Amino acid sequence: MADISEPRSASTVVLLRDGKTGLETLMLKRNKALQFAGGFWVFPGGAIDKDEVEKAGGDMNEAARLAAAREAEEESGLRPQLENMVQLSHWTTPVAEPRRFYTWIYAAPVASDDEVQIDGGEIHDSNWMGVSEAVAAHEAGDLNVLPPTYITLCNLSRYSTVSDMVTAEQSIPPDEVFPVFASVNEQMVVMFRGDAGYDSGDGGGGGAQHRAIYDGTRWVYVHEGVDPAYRSLIGD
Repeated sequence: MADISEPRSASTVVLLRDGKTGLETLMLKRNKALQFAGGFWVFPGGAIDKDEVEKAGGDMNEAARLAAAREAEEESGLRPQLENMVQLSHWTTPVAEPRRFYTWIYAAPVASDDEVQIDGGEIHDSNWMGVSEAVAAHEAGDLNVLPPTYITLCNLSRYSTVSDMVTAEQSIPPDEVFPVFASVNEQMVVMFRGDAGYDSGDGGGGGAQHRAIYDGTRWVYVHEGVDPAYRSLIGD
């Protein structure tokens, strides 16, 4: 237990707009040289600064909003309004990871005609994509994302417009997600609460499955035989 690193508070925001064919999100590609998630497509985000905690009077939820808006502006040139941000979930990095984060994930609309400006350092590319298009691209092996990004995209793909998303998500308590890593048949597995192997860390014992499975090119989310107390992370 002494080797488990303490998670650092962080915040992420999914920037959204209404497109001609449905809900669109801004995806950013991280520099391949970065130690954490190098080369992956992500949402804007990063660590919460001490100044933001102080400005929020120690309220970490408010500090997370401030950080998410700041990071969005630094990484994309777009700054969402704090009052328009809806919290979707909260993820804690598995204990097996050397770099761990305690991350608030928000969604927020931005003006459709605002110009994206990436820094060219931490972020090397950007692309407005239909949310469903992004999910399909990952499932085809063409969009490299981490499990929180994939599951968030899957959840948001249920909505046709920003207004629909805001109305629905404001009435849903944010998911508290603390994954557990396992290896099953040489495949990486990330288990969530409700999975039969969650408490033991053994993903190969059968029973209920609430997990994301990496098949070598993509993540696949599974929610089968799970107690109703543990709802799906991508809605019904």
